Amino acid sequence: MTEKTLFGHPKGLFVLFFTEMWERFSYYGMRAILLLFLLDKTNGGMGLNEGEGGAIYGLYTFSVYLLSLPGGWLADNVLGQRKAIWYGGIAIMLGHIVLAFPAGEAVFFAGLALVAIGTGLLKPNISSIVSELYPEGGAIRDAAFSIFYMGINLGSFLGITIVGYLGQKVGWHYGFGAAAVAMFLGLLVYRIFAQPYLKEKGMAPKLAEETKEVQKTNPLSWILIAVLLVFIVVLQFNGTFTWNSKSGVATSMGLIAVAVVIIYFANLLFASNLSKIEMKRIVILFILFWGAVLFWAGFEQQGSSLQIFADRYSELPFGMPSSWFQNFNPFYILVFAPVLGGVWVFLEKKKLNPPLLVKFAIGLFLLGFGYYLMVWGAKVALTGVKASAFVLIFTYLFHTLGELCLSPVGLSAYTKLAPKKYLSQLMGIWFVAAALGNLFAGLFAGGFDEENVQQMPQMFMSIVWFCIVVGGIILILQRPLKDWMGGIK
Repeated sequence: MTEKTLFGHPKGLFVLFFTEMWERFSYYGMRAILLLFLLDKTNGGMGLNEGEGGAIYGLYTFSVYLLSLPGGWLADNVLGQRKAIWYGGIAIMLGHIVLAFPAGEAVFFAGLALVAIGTGLLKPNISSIVSELYPEGGAIRDAAFSIFYMGINLGSFLGITIVGYLGQKVGWHYGFGAAAVAMFLGLLVYRIFAQPYLKEKGMAPKLAEETKEVQKTNPLSWILIAVLLVFIVVLQFNGTFTWNSKSGVATSMGLIAVAVVIIYFANLLFASNLSKIEMKRIVILFILFWGAVLFWAGFEQQGSSLQIFADRYSELPFGMPSSWFQNFNPFYILVFAPVLGGVWVFLEKKKLNPPLLVKFAIGLFLLGFGYYLMVWGAKVALTGVKASAFVLIFTYLFHTLGELCLSPVGLSAYTKLAPKKYLSQLMGIWFVAAALGNLFAGLFAGGFDEENVQQMPQMFMSIVWFCIVVGGIILILQRPLKDWMGGIK
């Protein structure tokens, strides 16, 4: 490694660390108050019901991550990662500025759209550059992604603390404005330090670099696209898609996204001239994708159903804003991420590092255990007594440990297993998993109607069983697929 290092890592890692930290401040800070703002009927909020608010929340968080796919494609084919990050950050800042001013629904949704577009450009490409700093791969790259993940969660902690307080205690739009200031700071860091420490990394579009190889579209690609279009048209005409309500739009968009992802992976496998080793790795990425979707569908309840539970049914120590419960996740990340990163490196040296799919299964089991605690808390809340704050505190602990087993490891796995020329696109696909998880989380929150509280324990228990079943399937698949990694761990 020729670059100057800091704590054994290239200094460019820390440029990306702080840029991503401020971007995550803006995103998680605003997300912490978004559903509360949508449901608020008395203090300047939009006054929506749970079904509408949950659907809008789900559609927004879904769009934020879904747009990572075209964002990755633009970086690979047109802009390069560095320009995509810069333009994405500007769009995010402008979106939060729009949200900072009270206005009608159309202006509010325009602000959300700008934030979503900007995040789609920035999020997959900044992760791609992290991977470029470690061409040698191995446990050192996993450790780097754990450090990078700490930056994400430091930004999240600060954002939820400051934006959550301003939004709930001062005024919603002050919280949105603070998110704009944070993104400006991220752009400032990036503008000053990117060139000195990242040099030429991420400057040229990946596919544009392959000048010797003429890229031709395989006829099978057109057939797959036609199949996708026919599928969408059939579902439209048989009434499966509904566009007359916010929850209907959210459900329909989710179905379309699932179909697009399946066709995308089919195109990679059968119409992209990949080697047999690359094709096997794509199958692994496909399995990791769906494991991540199911994990995020449960995990991202923290901004939807768990936020509603915190606001309505949980004790609030010292009169704190209910959104601050979401801070336990980044706090635990900051505490445990370096520990777990060190554990992976130690186990790697001892040749005991668990395989990728085993880590994914562990993550799902830990998520399920956290929801078992919520089942108990929901039963207490049904008696008319506020559930102890420790229910959410320990739920977030197990969810965070699960996240650390799955998210940074999965992020690193995608950078290792993806064919180089499709790296940014597949990083986008990784974030589409989070998109679908967020969408499902928002739709799930629609069931938290004030008149439907008796179903809370069953709703949480359904997630417990889901985690156990899916985690078990992934654990079973690990052994027959272990040789498909092509020597990559």
